[in-house]
Amino acid sequence: MTRRLRPTRQVDLDFLVSAPLRLVFAADAAAPPDAVHTALAKDTAGWTAWFDAVTAAVPTATGRAVGLRGGIRFEETVLADEPPRRFAYRVDATNAPGLRALLEEWALSPTAAGGTRVRWTFAADGPPALRAFLLMSRPGLGLSFRSAVRSLDRRLAS
Repeated sequence: MTRRLRPTRQVDLDFLVSAPLRLVFAADAAAPPDAVHTALAKDTAGWTAWFDAVTAAVPTATGRAVGLRGGIRFEETVLADEPPRRFAYRVDATNAPGLRALLEEWALSPTAAGGTRVRWTFAADGPPALRAFLLMSRPGLGLSFRSAVRSLDRRLAS
């Protein structure tokens, strides 16, 4: 049975600093920031090809609808699309239990070698049990992120 989506709190970019839970991950890609930003912000459907956790990604009028492994779904609004340095979005509705607010930012900066330093900030709010679960999931989220950046880099190189 698919759980219905329920609205989340409508946070803004300040939530990246004020969120009760912030997880930040970073990895380097050989591809330049322009190419990485285009893949993140413009090739919505392409996310399923490089981010294993993403099973569906469809553009909408204000952002996108995303499905994850395990049946979690999000309706998102893009809050920042600043090529080639930043892409950020807020979850407006989800079926994830307990999630009150979620904002994700992908910050991109050039590396000395001509590639991209990708920093992913996962800012969330929910009851203490959800925050504890997300903290315990940090190693897995980090592994998933690093794997996704490697996969994206391979995709951009081909």
